[in-house]
Parts: sequence; structure tokens; C-alpha cells
Amino acid sequence: MQRIINFILRNRSSLLYLFLLAVALLLTVQNNALHRSRYFNSANWLTGSVYNASNSVTDYFGLEQENDKLLEENRRLRMLLFNSETRDSMELDTAELHYQVMTASIIKNSYSEANNYITIDKGRSDSVSQDMGVITSRGILGIVEKASRNYASVQSILNAKSNINAKIAGTDYFGSLTWDGRDYQLVQLEDIPRLVPLREGDTIVTGAMSSIFPENIPIGTIEAFSLTESQSFYQIDVRLFNDMTNLKQVYLIRNRDRDEILQLESDVANDL
Repeated sequence: MQRIINFILRNRSSLLYLFLLAVALLLTVQNNALHRSRYFNSANWLTGSVYNASNSVTDYFGLEQENDKLLEENRRLRMLLFNSETRDSMELDTAELHYQVMTASIIKNSYSEANNYITIDKGRSDSVSQDMGVITSRGILGIVEKASRNYASVQSILNAKSNINAKIAGTDYFGSLTWDGRDYQLVQLEDIPRLVPLREGDTIVTGAMSSIFPENIPIGTIEAFSLTESQSFYQIDVRLFNDMTNLKQVYLIRNRDRDEILQLESDVANDL
């Protein structure tokens, strides 16, 4: 208490000045319409600025929650899209869907090696298993190769061992999508016969012959193609829709019918 009294005594002149200034300003605002209007406008501006700053901070810390909501909504929409031919939206949460979709985040990504892999933060405990397809909001990314309890390794589309069924959008001409290891922005589409009319800019999507990916998932566009007189198939470079250097959120796709399809194909092959 004595410290407070000593502080007031030491600064009595300054405190008296501030008190009289406040009284003068109060009387001026109360008795002058112009000053009163300016005071309230300034107060409103200051209050608005404080509220805007507060909302900006709140929105920033709420971004992760909003992003999770958006990912979940997109997951449901993609599951509806992938199953649109056989199911309606009311059955999205049943176990009868051909394609099931889940979300994950990338924790490691390589794109400059001959055989590139991506590590995601979901594993066997999240029902992730080998040969699940992996895509982003822009297009396909790769296929799950191995899964541990909490993580999984994805064979990137930028991998010399990658081989994915792909086709020219809007047609039934399909081939094999591979990577020559040269440019992380370009992959190669093989086995497209020379009779097929091609144009630079044509869209390439997943084909119907894949037991991993649903049909018509975007991949990229034709960057260039070539054909010599002695060749029966085109050499096609495809520019990926995905920026392979900047990846974060992914969707994993499980084809519930894959094992049955593979078993049937194996039985047929053994009977030949």
C-alpha cells in the first residue's frame, strides 16, 4: 500500500494532468455533436479492428479442424462417385460398397530417385493394406506396397517398377503407364497403337482394366508423342496433374472385389 502512495506522490503532477485531460475530453464529447460523432466513429473503428484481429487468430487456429471436415466431406463424395454405378448416397456407410475410401497425410515423399516411395501416417491399425490405390484431389499418386501397424509405404507413380493401366479420356484405348526416371513431372504411356488419333493436351485417366483404381481418375495430359515408320505403338509423354514435389493429404482406395477378381483370373489361367 505504501508503494502505491509513494508512486502517486512522485507522479502527482502527471496524474493530475491526465485526470484533467480526461475530464476535458469527456466534457468536450458530451457537449459537442461533432466531437461526439468523431469519438464514436473512432471507437467503432478501434473495436472493429480488435474484433477482426481476434477473428483472424481464431480462424487460423481453427484451420486444421476445418481442413479435417473438408477432407471427410471429400472422402464421402469420392466414395459416392466411385460407387455411383451400383450404389446410392444413402448406402455410403455400409460395408457393401465396391470401393471404400479413407484419408491420410504424407510424412515423407521422394521424387528424385529411380524408385521413389511415399510414407503416409496410416497403417494396418487403420485397415490399410497392400495394393490399395493412393490418389490426391488432383489425380493418382501410387499404390500401397507395405504397411506396418501405424504407417504405410506407397510405391510412387515415379517409380521404375510402377505399371498402371491408363487410357485416353473418352475412349477405350488403354495402355500401361510407366516412368523412365528422367523428369518428375512426366510419365510415359505405352502400348497405344498407331491407328489411335492423338492430340497434345488430351487427358489421360485410369483405365477399366485396373483392379486397384476406379476408372476415369485423372492422371495428366499428353505433353508430346512420337511415332516412326517402323513403330506400331506411340511413345507418349504425359504431364502429371499432381505436383509431385508438394504433396500433403491423400485418399486411399480399397477395391473390396479385388481378391475375388484375382482369384478368378488365376483359376482361369490355371485351366488353360
